Amino acid sequence: MEPQPWQCKISAVAVCLLSLVTSAIAADKPALRAGAAASDITPKEFPLNMPGGFSANMAEKAHDPLHARAMVLDDGKTTIAMVVVDNLGASPEVLDEAKAIASKQTGIPTSQMLVSSTHTHSAPSSNSTSSPQSIAYRKVIVDGIADSIIRAHAGLRNAAVGAASHPLPDEVFNRRWYLKPGKMPLNPYGKLDTVKMNPGTSPDVLDRPAGPTDPDITVISVQDAKRRPIALFANYSLHYVGGMPPAQVSADYYGEFARLMPSRVRGDENFVAMMSNGTSGDINNIPFGIVRPPREPFEQIRIVAGKAADTAYLAQRKIEKHSSDATLGMLQREITLKYRRPTPEQVEAARAIVKIKDKDEIEKLPRLAQNYARSTIAAAERAEDTLTVKIQAIRIGDLAVCGFPFETFVETGLDMKKRSPFPQTMVIGLANGRHGYLPTPEQHKLGGYETWLGTNVVQEDASVILSNNLLEMLGELKKSQ
Repeated sequence: MEPQPWQCKISAVAVCLLSLVTSAIAADKPALRAGAAASDITPKEFPLNMPGGFSANMAEKAHDPLHARAMVLDDGKTTIAMVVVDNLGASPEVLDEAKAIASKQTGIPTSQMLVSSTHTHSAPSSNSTSSPQSIAYRKVIVDGIADSIIRAHAGLRNAAVGAASHPLPDEVFNRRWYLKPGKMPLNPYGKLDTVKMNPGTSPDVLDRPAGPTDPDITVISVQDAKRRPIALFANYSLHYVGGMPPAQVSADYYGEFARLMPSRVRGDENFVAMMSNGTSGDINNIPFGIVRPPREPFEQIRIVAGKAADTAYLAQRKIEKHSSDATLGMLQREITLKYRRPTPEQVEAARAIVKIKDKDEIEKLPRLAQNYARSTIAAAERAEDTLTVKIQAIRIGDLAVCGFPFETFVETGLDMKKRSPFPQTMVIGLANGRHGYLPTPEQHKLGGYETWLGTNVVQEDASVILSNNLLEMLGELKKSQ
């Protein structure tokens, strides 16, 4: 039976009305917007101390620039800022000050800003007041972090986002090792650990690594409405590389990665790439058991950065679709942890070691004995019993991002990825502060540098407490639409 003319007219009107309703709904749903910016935070006044060791390491000039690199995302309901700063571990005080400045200018709540440090060992302290130069540099880093967020926010435009991972196993090595019988040296407390950090490369000494690695580089790729790249936020569980010319400031492989990425993705002068530090508390770039050929200064940094840039490119190529309607969400919690305290016997032994002044007697002590004796005394005399830290969880569509304010062990990162309710999860270390190492309870039992009182300052189950809280937060974000 043929449709009557009046039926055709009604059908046409219905299709038209449906089209108008669909268009209205689509127009009513805000599109994702994004912006990115990089602010130079290279010091101009020298000398400056570069922390990260047990003796002064003074910088006299800059080898390559330091930056604060920011990415801001806005879905019409939620605005988040993610920043990577070239620093050993910017202090919470500095980060809070920078966030407050940026929040006042942009309206983004400080609780929706994640600022992480790269952990380059060739950058000045963020919060020192020991010299006029260090006081001046503190202002440089505060203003630079705030400026990167403000300019990224000012550049918000219609965008789409995607995420993916690709492995780069060649450059990550667990640095905690079991040694062959009789090869373990005494630790600074005159005791024997079960494992040793950075035990050298001799096969006569090495037995097996004490933990795994995470080979993946995960990227968040952001494009504008014409599919031109706006930003690429990467994450790799690798400590700094090192091998710098002496007495020079450098962003290490993180800065070189950012320099190379525009050529990989054909980004213009406004494109911003950044590499964040993952869960690398027990991971570095030394291939134990293998002897590398000698490298010239900065050469190994270039090698690692080049491989990382290639891997980030391959990860981005895996993204099937960049979404312009990705749901954003961000949660922050403050968690109170207990400080570790030495026993009275440990304090008594430490005071006796510190009193030794004779050079011959000092040389008989285990390596770094007096350094860790002072750390033991400081832990005993600390006025506070607890430390309150910030942890953050972010949702970007089907990607989750977690931030730990510690040098977090790779085991914790792998566990978070496995237990996360999201299909992809990025775990960032040194986020919103640096409070020392965060070994797992299992790794605490093995001893070693990262577990010693002074390098680790909080209760031994802190990694479990923080992980469980973050997983709860991810569960809340997963339920939100």
